Amino acid sequence: MARILTFLMDILFMCCWAALVEAKYMKYKDPKWPLNVRIKDLISQMTLEEKIGQMVQIGRSVTTAKVMKKYFIGSVCSGGGSYPVKSASAETWINMVNDFQRGSLSTRLGIPMIYGTDAVHGNGSTYKATIFPHNVGLGATRQVNRHISIHVLKALLC
Repeated sequence: MARILTFLMDILFMCCWAALVEAKYMKYKDPKWPLNVRIKDLISQMTLEEKIGQMVQIGRSVTTAKVMKKYFIGSVCSGGGSYPVKSASAETWINMVNDFQRGSLSTRLGIPMIYGTDAVHGNGSTYKATIFPHNVGLGATRQVNRHISIHVLKALLC
């Protein structure tokens, strides 16, 4: 009985050891390391295709989770008038961006993407969003208090 128990413990130990050896430590994901060390570690592990993909920004209309994963895309932008559906709610936007992000995070290195919108004065592509005048228009009014209060409001809403 003792020999069987010892044999089973040995098998369990070997399975655990094999799993530990297989799991690769990724220094760039460890916040305990200085930023420059983490960056060098990440860059050294990237293939040329991954580096090129990270330098690319594509439009929302051609983006899917599959595209993000296949081409290692670094960022996506919703230009003027680019939205998931007409009168898209904030929830629709969140679900869309999260889907793209899942594609990015499912790559070998799990590098998150950056998502941007062309929204200098409020995101007009989101249903019921608040749109402010452009900064140049605010400056032309010479009403500094109004200009500052809009920036404070934008900061609070974002």
